[in-house]
Amino acid sequence: MINANEIIGTHHVLFVTFDSLRYDVARATVHAGRTPHLEKVLPDGLWEERRTQGSFTLPAHTAFFSGFLPVPSGPSRPGRLLACYAMRGTTIKPRTYVFDAPDIVTGLSGLGYRTVCIGGVGFFSGQTKLGRVLPGLFQESYWSPETGTDCPDSTRHQVDLALKVLEEQEPGQRLFLFLNIAATHTPHHVYLPGESADSWESQCAALAYVDTQLGRLFEAMPARGPWLVLMCADHGEAFGEDGYTGHGIAHPSVWSVPYAESLVPGAPSHT
Repeated sequence: MINANEIIGTHHVLFVTFDSLRYDVARATVHAGRTPHLEKVLPDGLWEERRTQGSFTLPAHTAFFSGFLPVPSGPSRPGRLLACYAMRGTTIKPRTYVFDAPDIVTGLSGLGYRTVCIGGVGFFSGQTKLGRVLPGLFQESYWSPETGTDCPDSTRHQVDLALKVLEEQEPGQRLFLFLNIAATHTPHHVYLPGESADSWESQCAALAYVDTQLGRLFEAMPARGPWLVLMCADHGEAFGEDGYTGHGIAHPSVWSVPYAESLVPGAPSHT
């Protein structure tokens, strides 16, 4: 189990949210061998099943950036990894790094981290006042239609931006890099040629596509130093179960999400 007090300040932080990704989709895609790059970063090559804090993007990410990441699906509560100081904190344990800040993004910035958001869905677009709230927490934010939900190659464009951020990173400065992956959000039937409707299978195909691009980022990261990697879905998606479709609803397919926290060591320095 990771103790954030031993990591924050010494490691870069990568936080990736796979928008709308169901836990069973993530698990099945790993077991089918379709996400080999993710498998290398996941603890023991597996996702953990957790419960999200919100049924759609805005409340889920508001909670995440406040330190309330998805919680274990069972009764055990090992304590949060990150938190913001509050009057009471029953889930703050010895492993929890507590920021004296309104959110973890501001908290990391206060510790000298460069904070960068690479948006995907509309809540990160900056195109409306509401769409500026979440990216407005960061020192730098990037979004374009090419990184959004309507571009089938959105993850490639997001990773291209992420690699540029890494190239520009000042030696010795820590980085908090956040990506909201749009490809797993509807419409993802485009990843199954000939299909015209989104489905469980097309979300699997979308995640397999995402993996082909994230591999480039994972490969480049160690050259910049050691990393704390957080990955999860913000919520899931119903594909007709019990008559439900979509998200923003109280259904198990929406509340159950994949989660992972891991450490990626830096590359050995050569002198």
